Amino acid sequence: MTLEELRGLLERRAVLLVDVRTPGEYEGVTGSHCDPRQGHIPGAVNVSLERMLECRSQEDVRELVGAPQGADVVAYCHVGSRSRFAVQVLEQAGYRARNYVGSWHEWSRAVLDPG
Repeated sequence: MTLEELRGLLERRAVLLVDVRTPGEYEGVTGSHCDPRQGHIPGAVNVSLERMLECRSQEDVRELVGAPQGADVVAYCHVGSRSRFAVQVLEQAGYRARNYVGSWHEWSRAVLDPG
């Protein structure tokens, strides 16, 4: 999924955005020095990949994410690697999941240069 596609979905509120990074990354306390700013995409919920992988069932994943089975979900992380894996977990739990490949690395720059 591209930045433009994600922005369109967020404007229409047509998707649940899941940040699969650590709570520290999500809160902006920790993060990569290569990013111009730290934090998360507005409206995203933080469900770290680590917590997802601790779930023992699809129902546990859905309870953790807090959305009903079949919901549209977009996952992101720092550069799209953790979120790519999270998409597989989310799909197994019954979500229509997609990966925002640019993830926080791209978003943190796009906010500074909205284009």
